[in-house]
Amino acid sequence: MVAVLSVNLNKVALLRNSREGQTPSVVEAARKVLAAGARGVTVHPRPDQRHIRPSDVRDLSSLLKDYPGIEFNIEGNPFAGPRDNGYPGFDALIESTRPHQATLVPDTDNQLTSDHGWDLAADTTALREAIGRYRSWGARVSLFMDPDPEQIARVPGTGAHRIELYTGPFAELAKQRGLNAPETLASLERYRDAARQAMTLGLGVNAGHDLDQHNLQLFRQIDEIAEVSIGHALISDALDAGLAVTVQAYLAALAGSTD
Repeated sequence: MVAVLSVNLNKVALLRNSREGQTPSVVEAARKVLAAGARGVTVHPRPDQRHIRPSDVRDLSSLLKDYPGIEFNIEGNPFAGPRDNGYPGFDALIESTRPHQATLVPDTDNQLTSDHGWDLAADTTALREAIGRYRSWGARVSLFMDPDPEQIARVPGTGAHRIELYTGPFAELAKQRGLNAPETLASLERYRDAARQAMTLGLGVNAGHDLDQHNLQLFRQIDEIAEVSIGHALISDALDAGLAVTVQAYLAALAGSTD
């Protein structure tokens, strides 16, 4: 199975926000990546609005109504409430835009980027209630998780449909040690085991964080991965190669045609 590519557009919004105006356009970037073959669009609207804004979420939701079969994935912390700066709260964004998928991430307001999965050994009452709300609003719910078998075993009890494996540690090993290093290959097996465990539990499996054209050559060997969400590396590569060409290169990497 070739994993679906969902392109995270946060960094397009970050560049736009560095100046007044709407350049570069998040909506136009979405059109380009979809025309190039991506099958989904991901955004992670943070409460400080450092990149994706609530207006972007609404605009993309409206755009994707014209793209049947294309998935809209909104990431964020379900406990992020309204802020004085106009951020309406994560719940409000999910309820008003009704994305295909809500990926829940346990990040804090001051976190630079998502860097760990949920601890489901703690009290999950509020999390389960949030998942129930999002399900009632038509969203498939995915939990951002470390490849920890004890934690993954707890996911079905939350009501989530999928997990998204946090791939930062694997990507760091691939970068520092190389794809064929024993440590990298051991990490790959840990993720493969986690994906297989999730599938056995009836969960779908997504993956994301620091995946790139280089490490996808190895990571794509995990057949259970249904979807990858890639933003930072893809947008960085696009500065050199162009956005459409870069999306096509990632699709080729997922399919293995770069071997």
